[in-house]
Amino acid sequence: MVALVPVEAHGDERGALVNFIRVQRAAVRRSLLGLTDEQAATRTTASELTLSGLLKHVAEVELNWLRLAQQRPNEKQREPGTWDEGFRLVGDETVAGVMEFWTSVAKQTDDFLATVPDLSDTFPLPEAPWFPKDGQVSMRWMALHLVQEMGRHAGHADILRESLDGKTSFELIGQESGESWG
Repeated sequence: MVALVPVEAHGDERGALVNFIRVQRAAVRRSLLGLTDEQAATRTTASELTLSGLLKHVAEVELNWLRLAQQRPNEKQREPGTWDEGFRLVGDETVAGVMEFWTSVAKQTDDFLATVPDLSDTFPLPEAPWFPKDGQVSMRWMALHLVQEMGRHAGHADILRESLDGKTSFELIGQESGESWG
């Protein structure tokens, strides 16, 4: 179930960061409420992006950052030949299935951030042209990056949903209790 995550005042940085991530996740998830898989896969703008593709992307991106921080292999790692599959449902994938996967990833991320000894602890960035050579980032940076990533895509989701049927995630607040993924 997708519960509305209220913005709460936290006395600590860790709790505030996790809460901001949760709020942005909820906005993305709400954008799919009441849609069928077919509706969620509908292109509504000039972009190739769809709501179901966006959902899959944010779930996989969150998993990728979590696994980087944990310094563990990413079981959903994309290769150049499968990069586009990270933005669309393939095979027997469904919105409900991706939601379930993301719920698991979100719990793992929240648990990890709650138990990491210090938000200043760092982990290495992978080799990539967009990262500095031998770059490292902190757990705090990762949490802030997830807020940024989810927030950016929550905005995309609002545009896609509004183009589909005129609704935004804000307008869908309160409908989570009668949740329907199609």
